Amino acid sequence: MYRKLLTALFAASLLLPTQAQNRQKTKTINKKEAQRILEQNSLLQAKIDSLTAELDSYRAKLSEDKTGIDLQRTKPIFTAEMTDSLLGEWYLTRQAKDEEVEGDVGDKQFKSQVPDSILIKRLELMNSYINLPFNQTVKNYMILYAEKTPEKMSRLLSLSNYYFPIIEEVLARYELPLELKYMSIIESALNPVARSRVGALGMWQFMYNTGKNYGLTINSFVDERMDVEKSADAAARYLRDAYNIFGDWCLAISSYNCGAGNVYKAIRRSGGKRDFWSIYPYLPRETRGFMPAFVGAMYAMTYYREYGLRPSETTLPVATDTMHINRNLHFEQVSDIVGVPITLLKEMNPQYTHNIVPGSESTTYVLKIPYDYTSTFIEKSDTLYAHKADSLMSPKVLKSIKEGGNGSSSVYIVKSGDNLGKIAMRHGVSVANIKRWNNLSSNTIRIGQRLYLYDGGKSASSSSTVSTEPFTTGKSADGETTYKVRSGDSLYSIAKHFPGVSADDIMNYNGISTNIKPGMILRIPKP
Repeated sequence: MYRKLLTALFAASLLLPTQAQNRQKTKTINKKEAQRILEQNSLLQAKIDSLTAELDSYRAKLSEDKTGIDLQRTKPIFTAEMTDSLLGEWYLTRQAKDEEVEGDVGDKQFKSQVPDSILIKRLELMNSYINLPFNQTVKNYMILYAEKTPEKMSRLLSLSNYYFPIIEEVLARYELPLELKYMSIIESALNPVARSRVGALGMWQFMYNTGKNYGLTINSFVDERMDVEKSADAAARYLRDAYNIFGDWCLAISSYNCGAGNVYKAIRRSGGKRDFWSIYPYLPRETRGFMPAFVGAMYAMTYYREYGLRPSETTLPVATDTMHINRNLHFEQVSDIVGVPITLLKEMNPQYTHNIVPGSESTTYVLKIPYDYTSTFIEKSDTLYAHKADSLMSPKVLKSIKEGGNGSSSVYIVKSGDNLGKIAMRHGVSVANIKRWNNLSSNTIRIGQRLYLYDGGKSASSSSTVSTEPFTTGKSADGETTYKVRSGDSLYSIAKHFPGVSADDIMNYNGISTNIKPGMILRIPKP
């Protein structure tokens, strides 16, 4: 494209006569012919101006980090590892494809059955605490949610009746705008067990380390990234911290998607401007769609009746009760004795990865059940815990679960140059566990082979175990901030601990590539 523009511009310039040539010609031709030539020259000049503007625009696009490529160093900046949430743009593109809406939604020119004047008025009447601008990009997402994906919207409306009251209670606890609940639609389509291709998990799409840093329990039996209330609480605290940094909700929401470091980088590139649409061209491409999608989802969830949309049917109960569990309890025990279907128990309690609530004298967990079953649960509690306990939760079963990890699995495709030791180190697990999980009798693997890996599994040595300690920093002899790399860290996850510092900043400051190892000491530049 760049080469074609240059060729067209050069060809057009050759056709345009010089002023001296024009003066010479007008001496030998009549006035009518001279006027025609001048008009042709004007048209050619306009074409050159248009081509020049398009060329400048293309150069500007090349200078941005839209594709995640640093043109100076040809190394990826925004890699898959550097993503902390299920990308809103990824979700919407997938959703659009399902509904025969292809391509980048933000670049479309969707036409609505509703005039722009009414769309604008409706946004104003929503009286949101968060700024809701109207432009073609926002309009595209408004149309996408309200008009082009009716089946998905019906399902979202149904799920929101169950999940939104839980999220709203959490947001109110921290005195945050209730509109932030719509982020969960962009993050996961209100799916508490959603998993991204890079391992972000739950309705709020927390990565392993970020979830740990915000106090979520992740072990062999529990992954609170899938706990609707606790993950919402962690997301609320993250957003509160981000708002304290930026003082703007649109920027805080954007930082949830790409990290504070990338938002600061966009602010610097924009010349210090601190509103979303001013830094929009400098944000990672996937983040640009997040805020417009947020507005679109909020609009559709508010005005769905005007589009003839209705919530679909759901199995989730209207009224629920919370039981406090301080002894190991299996879902099958509850189903057999109390009568709650196992599928419903899983849907209401997705954080228990092996259908076991691991209660103990020192730790109490909660089990949500439909309110209609509360009396039966209490009445039969004496026989409940003993039912099939020897088979469902024998020492052998519990040991196997503990060594197997937190039950949250991912698939790794073997690449050229891989070996089990390298894969184990990269994912913070042991070679022995990889072999056990995949029924391997030897260390031989082949390119293209699919390996199942589990987060948080017991490793052969402490060096390959994912750390659960809160992150710590230190000071070097000259007072410079330093950070000791832990297993499971990435440059992106480290950068999120230091507002105003990006992964690229750390990489350049230390003269390293994206490859880091546990125990490495990194110097942290000042923002």
